[in-house]
Amino acid sequence: MTLSEDTPFAERSRRRFRDTKTPAMNSPLVDFSLRGLERCWQPQYGRWSHIYHLDGRDPANESVPYSDVFYTINVLLGLAKVPHRPSSINVADVFQRNALQLSALPVPKYAFGCALWASAELQLELPAEIYSRCDDMLFKRENWFQFRAQDLGMIIAGVVAQAKGDPKKWSVLARELFSFLAERYHSPSGLFFDAALGLRRRFASFATQTYLTLACYAYGEFAHDENAIEMANTCVSKLIALQGPNGEWPWFFDVPSGRVLDYYEVYSVHQYGMAPAFLQHAEYYGVPSAREALVKGFHWVLGQNQLNMPMLLPGLHLSIRSQVRSGELRSKRWRVMRALRNSLTKNSAGLENPAALELRRECRSYELGWILWSFGQRTDISELTHHQFFADALARKPA
Repeated sequence: MTLSEDTPFAERSRRRFRDTKTPAMNSPLVDFSLRGLERCWQPQYGRWSHIYHLDGRDPANESVPYSDVFYTINVLLGLAKVPHRPSSINVADVFQRNALQLSALPVPKYAFGCALWASAELQLELPAEIYSRCDDMLFKRENWFQFRAQDLGMIIAGVVAQAKGDPKKWSVLARELFSFLAERYHSPSGLFFDAALGLRRRFASFATQTYLTLACYAYGEFAHDENAIEMANTCVSKLIALQGPNGEWPWFFDVPSGRVLDYYEVYSVHQYGMAPAFLQHAEYYGVPSAREALVKGFHWVLGQNQLNMPMLLPGLHLSIRSQVRSGELRSKRWRVMRALRNSLTKNSAGLENPAALELRRECRSYELGWILWSFGQRTDISELTHHQFFADALARKPA
């Protein structure tokens, strides 16, 4: 629903949450994701896996502890949106066990932001030592210049979520972090830079745009800040203009010029999880074609893509990670060189011949967590949440 432009912003923001209804039951799409997560669960560690390999190896799950822990917290964030969580998952226990590992493993900075975010959404306390680590990182402004976009985006989302429950501690920090984002990461092109400083910052990924756009929406709705919402809307409008003909979301951008430097890899999680996360906000705030872009992007994983094949596996309840140029599964070298060349020559990238593409045959648990976050509470888009593909997949015997 889009409210008229003459509706006061604060009232529009409040109405957004009043109008949200909790579904009476899980949609087939959400249950598909939950079934897939069962396969990614590692009972010996009490967490979901880094990778579930789809090439037939045994065991299929591969554990990388620091990645497992972050992915698990990301999945738990998604579970906060699920109306009916599986009784087999002790959310509080899994959260506490994995949150404690954040100080013992070499996790990226954004893992702490995700933990702040998930703890607030799940209404669970973080361990005291993790709060202390967050304080050390966040209340010293000089540390902020080390943040990449995903760090800052997840941290702002986490701080805003915490501020809703404890505004005295967190609301000023939320405002200052958003001001830092606006000053250091926002480009006149509408896209976001990947870092606060350095030459590398101009080369940004789709993930860069996702996390900083979500941060702007989160802060804007919390603080009733129209500038933050407008910044997010502008980025989304630019991304929609750059969306591929089959609904694919490009991977790599030149931020100052607002050009696509490389479409590949095209990741399934962007199509069914991360883009829908910000597009639902954009749709509400009146960004033209936001809903159409969401639906078109989702249909990409249902088979309307260059390879004319579904990227979802009905027997496993998992997804194939990406479509990638042949020969580039194990090296980023050619991707980097291609991006640099296109940047220097001011060319925009296009799609590859389908015959020159291959699949990255793996699934990562956090990807399914994004389905839960983006669709767990949606009751207004049944053409996706109740698509016959998911009903048929749930009716099949497990592969």
